[in-house]
Parts: sequence; structure tokens; C-alpha cells
Amino acid sequence: MKFLTSVILAFCSIMLMFSSCSNGPTETEESAIYQCPMECEGDKTYTEEGSCPVCKMVLKLVEAEPIVDEEFDANNSIFNLSSKWNTEENETIELADLKGNVLVVVMIYTTCKAACPRLVADMRNIHDKVNDQTVRYILVSIDPENDTPERLKAFAIENQMDGEEWTFLQGTVDDVREFSNVLAVKYKQISPLDFSHSNIITVFDENGILQHQQEGLGVDNSELVAEVKELVLE
Repeated sequence: MKFLTSVILAFCSIMLMFSSCSNGPTETEESAIYQCPMECEGDKTYTEEGSCPVCKMVLKLVEAEPIVDEEFDANNSIFNLSSKWNTEENETIELADLKGNVLVVVMIYTTCKAACPRLVADMRNIHDKVNDQTVRYILVSIDPENDTPERLKAFAIENQMDGEEWTFLQGTVDDVREFSNVLAVKYKQISPLDFSHSNIITVFDENGILQHQQEGLGVDNSELVAEVKELVLE
């Protein structure tokens, strides 16, 4: 009798194990939605991982939005990045040299004829609305091979961004890629002088913590401007 009971219990345990192993995909897996980071196909989405059939970039999870820390965490501050950058004044700085200022940051390249001129116009518009000389506006080139300090200086003058509150940065290819990952900016070179890229403007507080992001061209920037003004007053 004891032997029969043991057999029954063992059989039940095996059946339970198989039942657990045969469970279908979790709700998270079933609901995963992927999309091209460049939105080459508009709002088209995919249910499986892969690459965009147009630009060949890796599809991203639609839910994977940049994380904004509400409290200061030194481990997440951009001022902890060890990269060194050349400015349009041909000076070498680290991001930590910008500590103490609210930063409005965008990634562009000077030979862009499509999105970047709109991003530059958006930055000037934000600058004019904020109207505070303590805020720093940082434009990081995604084309460091061509955007030399001399070229960035000429671009700054051409676009009326040559004041002390404006800073243009040229870094190494690896450092630019690292920084773009912090900002969740995606870009890909599609020709010697042309890139496809995300259109994101990012706000960092004086401790280098990401506080706000605005995506798109020529969009309503009232929320971003209000965030910058609030950070200045803190």
C-alpha cells in the first residue's frame, strides 16, 4: 500500500512538472511590440525582434522609453562619463565641466539638410523662451570625422549660436555612441555625409540627471520650457 501511494505521488509530481513546462508564452512576451527607431514605416509595428526592412536598424521595444530619475543618483549622472570633448573654440573639456548648469542637449551634424536645421531652430526657440543666461545649450555632433572644431565654430556663427550659453561638442566615434545611448538617440550613417537619426532634445539638471525629453520636429515645446525654468529656480 505504501509502495502504491509513493508511485501515485511520483506520477502526480511528474504530471505537474510537465504541466508547468508546457505553459504558453507569458503575457509580457505576447504583448511585446517592436518598431523601427527611425520610424521609416510610420507607425508600423512588429510582434517579433528583428531589423527594419528599410534602414536595417534593430527594432526597439515600443515600451522602452528613456528612464527619468526623479532624485539625484551619482551613478546615473552624465558628469560621471570620462569622455573628453573638443568644443567649437578648440578647447578640450569633460562633461563634468558643465556641472552646475541646467543643460538642454541635442545631437545633430552640420551637413544635414533635413531634420537638423529644424532641431537647430527648435533649440533657438527654446533659448528665446527660457531667456536665462545660466542655462547651457549643448549641440553634440554625430559626425565627429567631418564636424571639426573649426567647422562647428563656423556653423555656430552661421546659425547665430555663438554666445557663451551655446556649446558645440566633437568627440570620438565611441564616445559619441556612448553618449547617444544615454540620450536614447539612434543614428546610422547612410552615406559619407548623411545620417538617419532620432530627433530628441534632452534636459539635464545641474547634477547631470536626465529630467525631460522632447521628441519630434517643430513640436509644442511649452512643457520642456516650463521644465527648464523650474529647474533654474530650484
